[in-house]
Amino acid sequence: MSKFQIITLAIFILAIIGGVIAFATFKGGSSGTTLPTITIWGTFPADVFNKYVANVNATLPQALKVSYVEESPDSFSQDFVAALARGTGPDGILIPTDMILPHEDKLTLIPYGALSERSFMDSFIQEGQIYLSQNGILAIPFTVDPLVMYWNRDLFSAAGLTTYPKNWGDFTTLGQALTQKDQNGTVRKSAVAMGQFSNITNARELFGTLLLQSGNPVTTLSGSVPATTLATGQAISQSVLQFFGQFANPSSPVYSWNRAMPNDKTAFLSGTLATYFGFASELGDIRNKNPNLNFDVAPLPQYKTGKTTEYAKMFGFSIVRTSANANAVYQIVSILTSPTNLAGLSQTMYLPTVLNSLDQSSTDPYITNFNKAALTASTWIDADPVKSRQIFSAMVDAFSSGQKTAYQAVQDAANQYDVILRQAVQ
Repeated sequence: MSKFQIITLAIFILAIIGGVIAFATFKGGSSGTTLPTITIWGTFPADVFNKYVANVNATLPQALKVSYVEESPDSFSQDFVAALARGTGPDGILIPTDMILPHEDKLTLIPYGALSERSFMDSFIQEGQIYLSQNGILAIPFTVDPLVMYWNRDLFSAAGLTTYPKNWGDFTTLGQALTQKDQNGTVRKSAVAMGQFSNITNARELFGTLLLQSGNPVTTLSGSVPATTLATGQAISQSVLQFFGQFANPSSPVYSWNRAMPNDKTAFLSGTLATYFGFASELGDIRNKNPNLNFDVAPLPQYKTGKTTEYAKMFGFSIVRTSANANAVYQIVSILTSPTNLAGLSQTMYLPTVLNSLDQSSTDPYITNFNKAALTASTWIDADPVKSRQIFSAMVDAFSSGQKTAYQAVQDAANQYDVILRQAVQ
């Protein structure tokens, strides 16, 4: 082994030992223990988080002391790294799963001696398993926000349709009934917004969902080295690209969308788009912006053959390696993610809980669908959601414009994606 390899291995071993020592005295958050003040940085909304902590504290004999700092997703990484360099970093972070890869080396793993892998898997929905590593747990799940389908009841009724599309193949038939064009072929009312990225709010998440449902995990980890599966799963990637792109192809029988049209959410709110693929958390915003819109919520369509899943944004608590209060952070996080407290958070945010024990007996029509989506939700390891969206967008544009074949568009996208994935762990 080279000197560099020996030094790297030694640092890795010391980090593991340090993590074990940090949690060796864990007692489970005793109500009689006075915990120090901890600081958490994150991209989770501060108003929601602070209100949640206040609600939890109202039930405790001694209040938790948590100072939370909300950071913009665009500046979080830069600010976080700079603070660590100054020695002023937080004790913990609260960020989405797709932002965690570049910061894994800055985190203290929660040892399986403190929380066993079996207990974690039994407690949290399957998407949470993205936090499991060979040597410990990267984060404790906090919230989950699945992608769902909003559909306009009036447009469906006007087209003689009584139900929403349950499979992606349904859009090839229902789509033609829902899409309305004038004598010049201009789309006036659209069945579905796909085939473009520039005016589709959640295009990255939607395209990634199609890959996941088709059996392509988008990215994988080989040891600690991430890589994309776009090219290694070429057949699937090409199939998804061709399916997605057909809806923006004027010569396709399912043509219903183009880059000249308004943003998909705006079109849905105005009643000119029959379906909108948005997050569960968008329900309140849609209601507020158009109280007269006659819509419903349904699970995201699936392929008839494939994996039943949909993308979901998951936030989780991680412990920062430089924190002098690792044990306290874990105790506080354990309280904040207890089943009782998470149940209250779920009701407050009107979202499903990250727990496997989520209530399936709810009679609320929206929560019922949100809960179903949460149980099958998944995501992928990403380096930078903004950059991956740009890569997906360029791939779709190159194929749709005829500049590249599906094979070449996928291959080029894979090469670009691998670069940003490797850079994230250097």
